Amino acid sequence: MPAWGPALSLALTALSLICLLARWLGRFTDSTRKKPEHRKEEKAKEEVVEEDEEDEEDELEEDEEEEENPAFWDGFSKGQELVPGGCRLIFKRSALAHCLLRTFRKSVALSEPAHSSWLSGPHVQTFYHFMLPAGQGLQLARENLQLADNGLVALDWVVGPWAPSPQVVTNAYSSPPVLLVIPNSWGRLTRNVVQLCLLALEKGYYPVIFHRRGHQGSPLLNTQLQTFGDPSDLKEAVTYIRFRQPAAPLFLVSEGSGSALLLSYLGECGSSSYATGAACISPVLRCREWFEDGLPWLYERAFLLYQKITLSRYATALDDIVDTDKLFMSRSLREFEEALFCHTKNLPISWDTYWDDNDPLRDVDEAAVPVLCICSADDPVRGPPGQTLPTKLFQNNPYFFLLLSRHGGHCGFLREHSSPAWSHEATLEYFQALTEFFRSEEKVKGLSRHRSSFLAGRRRRFTLQKREVAPTSPRLEEMFSWKRSYTK
Repeated sequence: MPAWGPALSLALTALSLICLLARWLGRFTDSTRKKPEHRKEEKAKEEVVEEDEEDEEDELEEDEEEEENPAFWDGFSKGQELVPGGCRLIFKRSALAHCLLRTFRKSVALSEPAHSSWLSGPHVQTFYHFMLPAGQGLQLARENLQLADNGLVALDWVVGPWAPSPQVVTNAYSSPPVLLVIPNSWGRLTRNVVQLCLLALEKGYYPVIFHRRGHQGSPLLNTQLQTFGDPSDLKEAVTYIRFRQPAAPLFLVSEGSGSALLLSYLGECGSSSYATGAACISPVLRCREWFEDGLPWLYERAFLLYQKITLSRYATALDDIVDTDKLFMSRSLREFEEALFCHTKNLPISWDTYWDDNDPLRDVDEAAVPVLCICSADDPVRGPPGQTLPTKLFQNNPYFFLLLSRHGGHCGFLREHSSPAWSHEATLEYFQALTEFFRSEEKVKGLSRHRSSFLAGRRRRFTLQKREVAPTSPRLEEMFSWKRSYTK
């Protein structure tokens, strides 16, 4: 971590604690003002308190009914099912969807969200897992991968600490499955990513973290930076991972705004993505609106400051292609993005043209890999689900599934008594369900192929005994003619 990293994290932590303390003091002062001055009034109010407790119980029952009321889940009334923890699974009906629904209804992770304590606050959950320092816990082996244009990205293979569990997924494969983790778009290694890698390592996966150009100490060899939704660097990284681990299945996970890179990759590659399954934790799906509408003041300033500090070390090199004064004086994420990628000196483009090439949902119909999106309704970074989540994508596309919870913040999803987020457990349970589903499908296909080959052998022996030659006809030519299909 750079020298300024701990200082920034401590400043954000102190600010969050001050906000929480002010909120608690406000509640305390309000409660002291409402104390009765005389004991007679206290006795008179004890009867009222009992009635109020009954009313509160009635209100809790009404709140539970409101949780079940579809009006809260505006736009998600179609294709949704209730799962433990007050979560909803939104999907299009299919055999895979029913398999995942059974998995989540039996899930232990979904039954442990912090829904009734101070941990349920969206800002608390966001600060804990997304803003606090990641801490020490991963043993990494870094590989710097040189790209076709002489750029450089980093792959951090998680090699320790080893904490194997008796229930691992390696029993289904000859080699451990590779879990490729894509952090947020500004490149900060969060506590959320660290704990996900530790849990995956314990479950038998081989995690590897993808870092973009110039992120997390990766050298910037040229002035070509990776735009928000350009998956070209990720394609080369996946190709290298397949070369290094050819027999291992590949699973992809993104965090926050890193979902733009993951979804762009799945859309452009289609069925050639080499991935078995993918998951997005607190994804940002409508990215252009996300930049244009802006974030809450504290989050926008924190994310903007982190990006400015990251690129400040390359200010001299970037001065040849962008206006660095305008870049580092930008006051919003949109101004920063426009100054870095749109208002360049050599090839300026418009804001509309930029999003035509970087919208993560531009080729989403071409995706041929199951994708689970884990979101919360109180996400302060993404915004309200009715305005920021594309409902029709999950209701009409059989490859996309939305697990929507009432609480969780942005990449938070805290539990009452254990440190790993329940979203991590749910993600690995989802990958395990995909593995079992595809394995059962392969068995069914193998039996059908064996049966068809057996029947074909019997028919062939029968025709050889008769020594007859079947006449050719246009109908047979139509049956055995085929056309090659192409994907992006």
